[in-house]
Amino acid sequence: MNRRIALVAPLLVCLVPAANAIAASCESLASLSLPDTTITLAESVPAGELTLPGGRGPGGVTSYKDLPAFCRIAATLRPTSDSDIRIEVWLPASGWNGKFQAVGNGGWAGTISYREMAEALRLGYATASTDTGHTGGSGSFAFGHPEKLIDFGYRSEHEMTLKGKAVVKAIYGSAPRYSYWNGCSTGGRQGLKEAQKYPEDYDGIIAGAPANRTALALWIAFAVLKDKASYIPASKYPVVHRAVLEACDARDGLKDGLIEDPTRCHFDPTVLQCKGADGPGCLTTPQVEAVRKIYSAPTNPRTGQTLFPSLVPGTELGWNVLGAGPDPSAIILDQYKYVAFRDPNWNWRTFDFDHDIERSETPEKLVMNATDPNLSTFFAHDGKLLLYHGWSDPNISALTTIQYYNSVVDTMGGAAKTGNNVRLFLEPGMGHCGGGEGPNVFDKVGALEQWVEKEQAPERIIASHLTAGKVDRTRPLCPYPQLAQYKGSGSIDDAANFVCKEVSK
Repeated sequence: MNRRIALVAPLLVCLVPAANAIAASCESLASLSLPDTTITLAESVPAGELTLPGGRGPGGVTSYKDLPAFCRIAATLRPTSDSDIRIEVWLPASGWNGKFQAVGNGGWAGTISYREMAEALRLGYATASTDTGHTGGSGSFAFGHPEKLIDFGYRSEHEMTLKGKAVVKAIYGSAPRYSYWNGCSTGGRQGLKEAQKYPEDYDGIIAGAPANRTALALWIAFAVLKDKASYIPASKYPVVHRAVLEACDARDGLKDGLIEDPTRCHFDPTVLQCKGADGPGCLTTPQVEAVRKIYSAPTNPRTGQTLFPSLVPGTELGWNVLGAGPDPSAIILDQYKYVAFRDPNWNWRTFDFDHDIERSETPEKLVMNATDPNLSTFFAHDGKLLLYHGWSDPNISALTTIQYYNSVVDTMGGAAKTGNNVRLFLEPGMGHCGGGEGPNVFDKVGALEQWVEKEQAPERIIASHLTAGKVDRTRPLCPYPQLAQYKGSGSIDDAANFVCKEVSK
């Protein structure tokens, strides 16, 4: 939707149906005709009566007792002869806010993101999700099926968006006033792909920890798994983490158990080297070298060229994600088996960080990864991109998202020209898409709504940390490259006592 038109929408309210008015019955949408689409379900769901199979509750179902009444539409999309894309669209029976929010996936997807749809529905949104064209969390579907890989890479999300908006118009009699994407990890990558490839689809995009895939998992596997002597047991992760905090926590002027900017942390794991025999509170010489390699920039062994960003200090408590073994992360292992090398029997130990890098990245760059920095068309209709990433993310390096953000700023004319269309927020102590020691709960959707609908760019976003369901710390998240700085008085657990500002290194 053109943002300039959107700004005058209140003047046209008498010309369109009220936002909460249903123009057609839910069940009548069973006969809705859309290109390459078969409607498989059209049913009204009474308030609190949605149950879905596959949950952890009684009988293996998940119950959503707090959901309002809504119209549930399921459909299968077949834009190619090898496509089998399942989508769902949920539409509030009353109280629709006039907006559309699509939600992203995680990992290899393979399922509808019901929990995220429920969150959007509670806020009054019409919402949609897709399984991206296959079932199950493995990447094996892509082997020998290039069209299915394209469906996963970007086509399913775009097709879902088109069909989702068409369903919204069919039931309410008007198109959504604003359309938003909300996703993290794979969902973050999907959001970037939308902005780059289909820039007219959304007015605002939330892209958290975008999962642009690199060989990072293999780099870490070579550091800790290839040689048994280098393996670091999970019991030693807290040991390394405590040593990192001891070395770097106070560098921002405040000792609070968080590293505000890990790029300023210069931790030498030699301080943990065992003085004698191996023990639970120290690292052996091979383990020290493994830790050093985890933090070091992956390089081509022949040319010395930096290949992709590494993990940063502060991620140690989550190293089991990529370093638990006996093999690398299953998500990335599937990537190389079924996409890069197209060999289900491929052995990760044969990977060569010289000649295998280019081969392994080609299909990712063309189909999956969303790294194009040219967002001119998205910016032209005043699209807003809210990026976020936890500094303690052990799955995807926050440096990768910083790298992408900087490439957009450089390509699009500098920070002064791009600040009203793209902003990046980094969260000290936050893990992958949430969790962690730092404040990690924040209103992303509300911040984006204010930015898109009222031109109020987020200057700071308040994040909370909860223990046993109670808030015990709040902090401002600052637009990169600003950092949250303590004013010098008041509780360090209160965001009101911090300001956002740039700090020279």
